[in-house]
Amino acid sequence: MDEITLVPDNLTELLVKVVQFTESRRSVLHQNIHGVHTPGFVPQDLAVFEFVHVLNGAIAEHLQNRRLLLRDTENIKFGPNGTMSLCPVPDEHAETLLPSSHNEYLEYQVNRLLENALNRKVAEELLKLKCGAPSSLTHLHIAQTLVEDGPWKDSSAPRENAE
Repeated sequence: MDEITLVPDNLTELLVKVVQFTESRRSVLHQNIHGVHTPGFVPQDLAVFEFVHVLNGAIAEHLQNRRLLLRDTENIKFGPNGTMSLCPVPDEHAETLLPSSHNEYLEYQVNRLLENALNRKVAEELLKLKCGAPSSLTHLHIAQTLVEDGPWKDSSAPRENAE
């Protein structure tokens, strides 16, 4: 069953998008750590401020017109049935750190992973309070969120639970 079909209201849909975004971002940041010793590797991140702008616009639209309108941006596209496509962008700050100091680069990536894990955890807890989120959205603990391996992909597709 598609998790989006379980979304009963606009706030819940936005929280689901935050969970999906943070799941995808974790994968991108995880790849940055694995690529630290790869020649020519370009660190990437998701367009966080772009995503925040999309959410702010959707909330403003909801407050004004009682409907949720998620507008596409250069790096974030919304499709049918609640799908969302995210395009990673080069992380210029990480790119400057990588050749000069691997330790600073790795600390930077870990800090971003921790921030991302906190954002995900907050969204998951709000979902639980709001509507009892399906376990497919909340099956990862913070430790798993930080270390889970896997390729970057559109996180809007339902995930298999490996437990």
